[in-house]
Order: sequence, then C-alpha cells, then structure tokens
Amino acid sequence: MIQASELILNPDGSIYHLNLKPEHMAQDIIFVGDQERVEKITALFDNIEFTIQKREFKTQTGIYKGKRITVISTGIGPDNIDIVLNELDALVNIDFETRKIKDRLTSLNIIRIGTSGSLQDSIPVNSFVMSQYAIGLDNMLRSYCIDKISNTEIENAFIEQTNWDLRKGKPYVIPSSKTLANRFYSAQIHKGFTATAGGFYGPQGRVLRLNIQDVNLNRKMDQFDYNGIQITNLEMETAAIYGLSALLGHKAISLNAIIANRADGTFSKNPYQTIDNLIRYTLDKLAK
Repeated sequence: MIQASELILNPDGSIYHLNLKPEHMAQDIIFVGDQERVEKITALFDNIEFTIQKREFKTQTGIYKGKRITVISTGIGPDNIDIVLNELDALVNIDFETRKIKDRLTSLNIIRIGTSGSLQDSIPVNSFVMSQYAIGLDNMLRSYCIDKISNTEIENAFIEQTNWDLRKGKPYVIPSSKTLANRFYSAQIHKGFTATAGGFYGPQGRVLRLNIQDVNLNRKMDQFDYNGIQITNLEMETAAIYGLSALLGHKAISLNAIIANRADGTFSKNPYQTIDNLIRYTLDKLAK
C-alpha cells in the first residue's frame, strides 16, 4: 500500500496539486505551459464539462468534434512536469481507495503544444516542429532509473561535441512516441531534436548580471550534429515529458510553434496566429 506521505490526496479525495479526480480527465491530454492558453484551446470545443484550477495548474475537459480531450497548464520547467505527469499517472493507475497500483494499467496520450525559438535557419518562423527526440539538460529525470529508455549514443556525442561539464549533470536523450509521431506528422511539420533547459536565463545562455559556466554553449549546440540529427529548438519541458511518459507507459509528442529564429535573427510578425494555427492543427489530428 502506498503511504499517505507519498500519494497525497486532498480532503475531497482529489490528487494534491492538480485537484483532479479520475473522472475529470480524458485519455487524450494536451499540455500547455501558460494557464491562459487553456481557454484559447477549449474555446474551440463543442462543450466543456469540467473546469478547475489550483496554483498554475488549470484543467478543462470537454468535447471537440466528438472527441473527449483534457487540457492542462503545467507551468514552466521540468520540476512542474514531474508533478503533473506523476499525478496524472496516479489518477489512472492507482486505486485511491486501496492505495494500490491497479492490475490493469492505462496508457495516456500526452500532446504538448508549446512555443519555441528555432536554432537552425532551415526552420523559419511561423513553422511547426515535432520533436522526434529531446535532450534534457535539466538533470531532473536522473532521479529515476532511465537507462532502458535513454539514447546513450546521442548523449555521449553531445557531451563530446559541446565539451559538456559533467558537474552540471549528465544530459539525457529520449525519443517521442512513434505512434503519436505518425499520427501528428504531415508536410506542414518539421521533424526536430529539442533541447530542454532547466532554467530560462543562465541555463539558456542568457547573461544579465551573472557570469555563466560556458559562454559558448549555445553556439556549440547550434553546431551539434549526430548522423544528421541537429538540435532544432530550445525550451523547458519536452525532455521531461518524454522521459516520464516512457517510464510510466504513456505516449507523448511535443509540437512547437516557432515564433523566433536565432540563426537569422528573425521574430514572427504574428506569433499569436502561428500558435492558433498549431492549436487547430493539433485538435483536428486528435479528432481524427
């Protein structure tokens, strides 16, 4: 039996951070970072059956073209993903009454809709990137046993080519779900390799008042190449989503609206339209 200190429930029986009960969620779940983006998505739904928010975690479940979908805001960063994915898994795979893992496990479909900047001039602003792989620079997933799901060859190539300082932890590389990749891919999509940073400033090479450990890291990441695989974009969630999903038996894919291109210094003239286009693309793929 899982102890109360490990599986924390609210007085109403909902899971601690998300404030959800099992009946509140669908099997197809869209992740967004920003809580305000939840309603931008569900505004397109035929109806909304459930809404709740606790802290940065806002959840709405409803129907889009006959498909039941849940949309959740995760907030920013791998630490939040650790909370959200573990609690979602608990909702479907742990019996809250007995506090035991269910004999029959449920696999969720997790689709992240995010915004990002491209690192390659071949991926222009206003395009979409589907992350085939993600590399985590954040160290969060190393708290788990990940050897069976990570790609050590790409990890080692990245460490060597960037002269990565292992005092910051060892990067991990996780693939997306092949099933969802096939479902969401089209000629509108660029296949990508996404880097997930553990912070926004220093971890992504930004300098305000603090010096950073490797001022050339961004340039090295831009130039990284493993058998033609290049890092396409940089954000703060995808690798953690892929890693925890793979460990827990869920399927995950990350779709990014590219609103900036660092290689050529451009920024989208209409980023909100690009995001809206990706939202509609994602919902229609889910509904089919």
